[in-house]
Amino acid sequence: MAKSLDDERAAIAADEERLADRRKRLAERERDAALAALDKAGLFKLPLDRIEAFAAQVKKLGFEEVTKRLAA
Repeated sequence: MAKSLDDERAAIAADEERLADRRKRLAERERDAALAALDKAGLFKLPLDRIEAFAAQVKKLGFEEVTKRLAA
């Protein structure tokens, strides 16, 4: 336990900073994993204009609707 209130505040601030760094690293790893999944699916082999058109359709229709249509 910290000796004073100021020490306790400093310890909490340090813990929050470490936690924020962990969250940032996790977000980066999740992004890398998502990109790897898209690459594995072959989407990065398409020309850029087709990738952009596909992304626009997903944005327009929404992920759930695109998933439903692809499953049909």
